[in-house]
Parts: sequence; C-alpha cells; structure tokens
Amino acid sequence: MRPFQRYVGIQFPSWVLTAMVVWGLHHWTGLPRGWAITLLLAYVAKDFLLYPLLRRSYEEDRRTGAEPLIGRTGIAVEELNPAGYVRVRGELWRAEAAGGAVPAGAAVTVVSTDGMTLVVEAQRAH
Repeated sequence: MRPFQRYVGIQFPSWVLTAMVVWGLHHWTGLPRGWAITLLLAYVAKDFLLYPLLRRSYEEDRRTGAEPLIGRTGIAVEELNPAGYVRVRGELWRAEAAGGAVPAGAAVTVVSTDGMTLVVEAQRAH
C-alpha cells in the first residue's frame, strides 16, 4: 500500500466522525449549512496540508536503529578484537569485527547490524 493510501485510510474515520459532529451541530444548534460544510472541509484540508510533513512515517520498509548505517564507512576508535567502538557519521557506536581484529584508527565499513551493534570489516588498502 502506498504511503498516501495508508494516510488517507487512517484519517478517514476521523473525517467521518467530524462529519457526524458537524451534522449534529447543524441539526441541533442551527449551525448554518454553509458553516457546517466549511468546518468539515477545513478539517479535511488540514490533513492534506499536513501530509507532506508526515509522509515519511507512513512509508513501508523504514529502516530504524543502526540499519541505515549499513554500507557507511567509519573509523575504529579503539582496537576491535573482536569488539570495541567505531565512529560512523560523527557518532560513537559499539562494533564487532567481522573478519578478524581491526586496529585503532583503521577505516571500517559497516556490513550488517546485530541489534544496536554494528558489524564492521576493515577497509582494504588499494
């Protein structure tokens, strides 16, 4: 399902509820029909105006935690034998070396994650 379809599907019940409240205000309090329709349309328009700001949260397959770092490069802050800390994108992360010990200061590439721990490999010199 596309993000926009998911968003509309989630908003639809609130539109129905708002339409019922506005109809009740029109019916029981004498709210003019034009005002009632304007209130309902303003409520729905508000959701459409907010959609661009909220779109990312309705996308599927959102990677969270450490997953967006897969493929990124960093520097080993300390020796990884087999675990230690690396700096990736300016942040300090706990890491485990995938292919043997990695010396402090070595460039590393994130190959996978294990929860919030990065699994890294030392970059080979060209």
